Amino acid sequence: MEKDLNTELKEPTMFGHPKGLFYLFFAEMWERFSFYGMRALLTLYMVEVIFEALSDRDYATAAVYASYGSLVYASTVIGGRISDKILGMRNSIFLGGILMSLGHFVLAIEHNIAFFLALSLIIVGNGFFKPNISTFVGTLYQDGDPRKDSGFTIFYMGINIGGWIAPLLCGWLAVSYGWHYGFALAGFGMLSGLIFFWTGIRNGVFGDRGMPPVSGEIDQKVLGIKNRYLIPLLSVLTVPVVAYLLSSYKPFGSEGGFFGDQNIVNIIFKIIGVSILGYLAYIIFQSTKEERGKLIVAVLITVFMTIFWGFHELSGSVITLFAARNIDLGGIMTASQTNSLNSMWIIILAIPISLLWTFLSKKNLNPRTPFKFGMGLLFAGLSFYILHISKNSANEAGLVPFAYLLLMYFLISIGELFMSPVGLSKITDLSPKRIVAFMMGVWFLSSAFAFQVVGFIGKQLAIESTDKNIGGFETLEVYTDGFLLIAMYSVGAGLLILIASPFIKKLMGDIH
Repeated sequence: MEKDLNTELKEPTMFGHPKGLFYLFFAEMWERFSFYGMRALLTLYMVEVIFEALSDRDYATAAVYASYGSLVYASTVIGGRISDKILGMRNSIFLGGILMSLGHFVLAIEHNIAFFLALSLIIVGNGFFKPNISTFVGTLYQDGDPRKDSGFTIFYMGINIGGWIAPLLCGWLAVSYGWHYGFALAGFGMLSGLIFFWTGIRNGVFGDRGMPPVSGEIDQKVLGIKNRYLIPLLSVLTVPVVAYLLSSYKPFGSEGGFFGDQNIVNIIFKIIGVSILGYLAYIIFQSTKEERGKLIVAVLITVFMTIFWGFHELSGSVITLFAARNIDLGGIMTASQTNSLNSMWIIILAIPISLLWTFLSKKNLNPRTPFKFGMGLLFAGLSFYILHISKNSANEAGLVPFAYLLLMYFLISIGELFMSPVGLSKITDLSPKRIVAFMMGVWFLSSAFAFQVVGFIGKQLAIESTDKNIGGFETLEVYTDGFLLIAMYSVGAGLLILIASPFIKKLMGDIH
């Protein structure tokens, strides 16, 4: 123990934290800058450029956006596993960062094939980068280090700073100079993140952390090729396969047939979902009585988190289109720049809400997880109800005041802070140690399944028209009626949790 303490004391620090944290902070900030900068432009770019000539361009956009979101989050489960077994965190972060940078720069080429290849590069790259940069932060601290929680808070602030600034800058460039400049800036953001990470390695602030596993699998040969070269090669070869899946956005079967309006990615995720639920049912059946109750709660909060993210992630698709067609932005910002509002509110609200939980804990009034989840979904429902009633304030052009959108993001951001930070920690507490890694994988897959919800809603609210300037009263009723349905489902889910909270608390046992 004394040896560990001395090692910790010798390690370079900054503001009381390991110096490596700040290199990771800027690496992740720039990576999120690239990710959210691109996402802010993606839906509008598809509607106005890629699918411009189609009357069902909103439908096509919703389908591709949903497939992209699902695959980008599902890829982290595969990339994280390869990192753990073979590559190590450093190699994975570099491989992922390079692939994502290429993806952002290829997006700057105005061509349909280039577009799908670019999204595929980002999906495959994100699978290697995203799970490892977050895990890397945890390795900077000894077990039980009281600085760890505040270290992650600092790190996640970097995520939101990137998510706040990127839509503003990339959105401005796209409108002022063209789509390509906005996408290219996102690419330079990703390269900047890699440079910060590389500088940290060169300065030795990470010590020997993040190296490949000692098993030496990275240098083992498969078909005469070392894994360190084979995995990047296979990653590149995977890109056209993923591009094919993305481009197959049309329904797989005939209208009214067995598959309905499901495309290949929809079907894949339905099979994965049924398989996971079946395996979870088997695990729960095999568990002890105490484990069974906690696992049921873990599955429940994962399902409700999926519902929340499904509504939340509409910000990059339907809500962006609503902002473009029905919000009187009045020169305040462009439709793509409205994607920055969520991160802005998270930055403003994160510390006050964190202090609120601390204050309530001291008075033994800190609500348990079911209450926080129920309230989070109620706030989400209220946020969409605000957008629904905005139609009552529409002007003669069918545009509603910007204040409604600002209030909507304020409310859904509160809901996010009630649910997201709590859920992640509770999954580790509720899961038996023997399957905790599997349950974490299921938790992260919930974001992938959330995009299936996004796609379903996006298709239902798709506007059929070849007029790129469509908006006003032609679209207002479609969107606001849809927002009312979302509000009802979200409030219903929130009330269901609150009503069932005494039963859920009982199943949770000693977990708060």
